[in-house]
Amino acid sequence: MRSPAPRALLATASVAVALAAADTYVVVLALTDMMAGVGIGIDALQRATPIISGFLLGYIAVLPLIGRLADLTSRQKVLLGCLAVFVVGSAITALAVELPVLVAGRVIQGVGGGGLVPATLAIVAQLWDADRRGTPLGVVGAVQELGSVLGPVLGAAVLAVADWRAIFWLNAVLGVVLAAAVVAVGGGMPSRPRALPVAVTLVAGAVGWLALAAPESLTTSVSLGVPFVPFGDSTSRLATPIGVAAVVLTLAAVALWVRSGWAVLRRADLLGALLLGGALGCIVLTFAAADPEKEVVGPLGFALLPVAALLAGLYLLHHRRAGQPLVPRGVVVGRTRWALLVSLCVGVALVAVIVDVPLLARLVHTESETVAAFVLVRFLVAVPVGALVGGWSLRWLGDGLVSGVGLLLAAVGLVVMSTWGRGSLAEFSSTVVLALVGLGIGLALAPVNNAALADSPEDAHGTASALVVVARMIGMVVGLALLTAIGLNQYYAAVAALPDQTDGQALLDAAIVQVEWVFRGAAIAAVIGAISSLSLGITRRA
Repeated sequence: MRSPAPRALLATASVAVALAAADTYVVVLALTDMMAGVGIGIDALQRATPIISGFLLGYIAVLPLIGRLADLTSRQKVLLGCLAVFVVGSAITALAVELPVLVAGRVIQGVGGGGLVPATLAIVAQLWDADRRGTPLGVVGAVQELGSVLGPVLGAAVLAVADWRAIFWLNAVLGVVLAAAVVAVGGGMPSRPRALPVAVTLVAGAVGWLALAAPESLTTSVSLGVPFVPFGDSTSRLATPIGVAAVVLTLAAVALWVRSGWAVLRRADLLGALLLGGALGCIVLTFAAADPEKEVVGPLGFALLPVAALLAGLYLLHHRRAGQPLVPRGVVVGRTRWALLVSLCVGVALVAVIVDVPLLARLVHTESETVAAFVLVRFLVAVPVGALVGGWSLRWLGDGLVSGVGLLLAAVGLVVMSTWGRGSLAEFSSTVVLALVGLGIGLALAPVNNAALADSPEDAHGTASALVVVARMIGMVVGLALLTAIGLNQYYAAVAALPDQTDGQALLDAAIVQVEWVFRGAAIAAVIGAISSLSLGITRRA
């Protein structure tokens, strides 16, 4: 292999991270069309929840394993593998005409998209010295947040000229292009893959495409249509001879890839990955599948949370006994522990703004979802700017100082936002406050990653990066449910205090109270993050 070009590889990997981040939000505008595409009416919105939570499940649950794999094998290889998984998931999503297939595609997309982040951060740690990696880490943080801005815009642009399936075909094409770019700038293919897994995968892909696409020229043919005839009364395209063949070939391909990489997977502690990933998955499904207007936890939450606790306990027991645990001993120590707490707080503050600013805009500013989304852009644009400034400032300042100042600024802005009411978003000062909060949250992104990487062993940078991302995502998922529950409690209390004869404006004021309490809770999380940042170090380490 040739030596990689660091800046070109960073740029390519960062674009891939932005693409995956955009995919988290790209379904916002396309969700109703996607529901119709798999036969779900708009009156059954709760059935569409897995389309979103499935992506988060895949994104979070496998992060520790992928982070560990990035420590045990070529990080370019992990990056290419994640892009391949992302492309497969995008293609399955684009072809889906039934909900289970669509959800499976989104889960696979999440697995590939989530794995890109720790692999990219580990590449930064590999190619830049500790005293020079602040700016590259800021770039990764910036493009990841930029994806949240571009996601809805990309979805709207595609929907203006094509249907929702084109969004995911575009993802697949871009994934292939980025994989080729990684090979070109990363010094070539890390190693030649074995022929048999590649061959079986290509055949599985071709048969799978035929099964899911079900071309009319074949399905209506007397001689060629037999493999597409469903079994019994089923209407599923997978419950056909060609569908079963596709599933069998896919399982065979997965088994062959696992077999070819078994030595690395065994070293990565596959059992530990299943236990920890299962616990994280249960947490995601508990809170991400909840209806914020009715409940804190989802329909299966009271069953899943005990399972999550059991799996977490089993992982801790396994961690103590394993010779090479999934999270190597010596990783979650020192500043890394505080970095995880700060990252969790960042996630709570971030999700509060992303969800409740558009909600407030709909209540007091506009009835248009599009206009409400553009109000949020005032915040979203500032986050990547803050990430770049935060990474650049690490040349002279300590991780804790940059992160602490950023989260303190965010807390001040959130306190101001908790006083907003009618007419507040029409004032120019609201733009300044939203930008201040976005800048503050962005400032914390690079220092948290930098501290975790600096205090973890060199052979565990991928794992440390994955844990930081997991902490932030868990903060977003759990924080949204808890803050919304607090806000709704205040809303119902305000409504209960109203007289029997009341007008719509009084109910509007009660709804504003709900949003204000969410912002107060986010401000408290930001303050906790700012105080915890002090443990990351005020002065720059030599």
